[in-house]
Amino acid sequence: MRIWMIGAGYVGLTSGTCLANMGHQVCCYDISAARIAQLERFDIPIYEPGLETAMREAVDAGKLRFSSLLKGGGIMDADAVFIAVGTPSGRDGSIDLSQVMTAAQQIAPHLKRGALVIIKSTVVVGTARRVRELIARERGAFDIRVASNPEFLREGSALKDFLSPDRIVIGADDARARNALRAIYRPFEKTGVPVVTTTTGNAELIKYAANAFLALKIGFVNDVANLCEMAGGDIGDVMHGIGLDGRIGRSFLMPGPGFGGSCFPKDTRAFAATGRQFGAPQKLIETLIDRNEQRKVLLARRILKEAKLVSGSRIAVLGLAFKANTDDVRESAALTLVPILQQAGMQVAVHDPRAASNARRYVSDVKWASNPYDACNGAAAAVILTEWDDYRRLDMARLARSLSGKTLFDYRNLFDPRSVTRYGLRYVSLGRPAAIVHQRAGVSSLDSWDRRVAAPGHA
Repeated sequence: MRIWMIGAGYVGLTSGTCLANMGHQVCCYDISAARIAQLERFDIPIYEPGLETAMREAVDAGKLRFSSLLKGGGIMDADAVFIAVGTPSGRDGSIDLSQVMTAAQQIAPHLKRGALVIIKSTVVVGTARRVRELIARERGAFDIRVASNPEFLREGSALKDFLSPDRIVIGADDARARNALRAIYRPFEKTGVPVVTTTTGNAELIKYAANAFLALKIGFVNDVANLCEMAGGDIGDVMHGIGLDGRIGRSFLMPGPGFGGSCFPKDTRAFAATGRQFGAPQKLIETLIDRNEQRKVLLARRILKEAKLVSGSRIAVLGLAFKANTDDVRESAALTLVPILQQAGMQVAVHDPRAASNARRYVSDVKWASNPYDACNGAAAAVILTEWDDYRRLDMARLARSLSGKTLFDYRNLFDPRSVTRYGLRYVSLGRPAAIVHQRAGVSSLDSWDRRVAAPGHA
């Protein structure tokens, strides 16, 4: 099938590349000629494992190309056109659909009769209907079909998520649109991937409800981690025990410094705004949004109290991306934590194996370290914010020698406490008692951290 992808950002580029490798003829369009020139020389503006290799394979096979032209680029021959442009948040949490509507307006005159327009962008309920009406006005006829096909791609594993999906959601309000979209994904149906066929409105709600529920799991496990710290429990054992329940599942049950990135913060705000718009407030989600931001602030304050730092002390922050295997720093914990440490008079050294370049737009007055040991050199404390494999493989003896202080804050629970305390460090993780070294006995033991810091609801 001849497919155009409007928007060569994260979703558009990944989806277009995967569709091309499935055998479709794909053109990724972007309004920016400079970005298209970048892509044509495989200078990819995002970091996603495996994407460059997949792009090269698709281009070499003659299945993928790029264009900054619509009519002149051949869109009039397209059987299907995906809209995969940005939907940024407004001040009240609602999303800005202007890029989606502009894209629909721009492509409308160039589409062949009977073409299928598919909304891939994350949009609020009712958007597909609005796009269908807009295109009809521009063309003077309802001769273009519109469908909704939300994406469920995780940054860092997007290719795997596209090619081995849990399900495919096809939202269509007429049989022709539904059948045309199913034809694109027929190879998945043949391998047994569940295909959900529903209305466009339901498909739009599925995307938001799914992300809101996953975000709730993150908020829940973080609250339970707080309880474990107060009660002397171990969040790892607790989450393992509940995750074995098939009704709950094992995913998204690790504590952390709060969710960030391009999806969960924006999508939970939009879901809450949609609830308010329709008179059905989503109180759980509204509370979650507030507590997620509080967690980042309170975990920063915990560092200052736990390490007993004084003004002028250096702190090493390891990890600027909101999660591992991406260079995305949007709404990451580091963007909240670093300024709080600086306002308290701390000197901050930072390291991230992939996201440092992007972080420079948001973080200033820090030491940019070339490796984690350089960041920790002379630091009174170190804090791990991103679960990079680089940090899982840290040489703890070398790290201990680099630090001038004795506290390692691991906000991703990457280590067994004893693997840290054997080198003379105090180890503070989430949902577990702090692990310290009793110098007289020369052995590691667990000791709960200061109850004044661990007030109920601290994170």
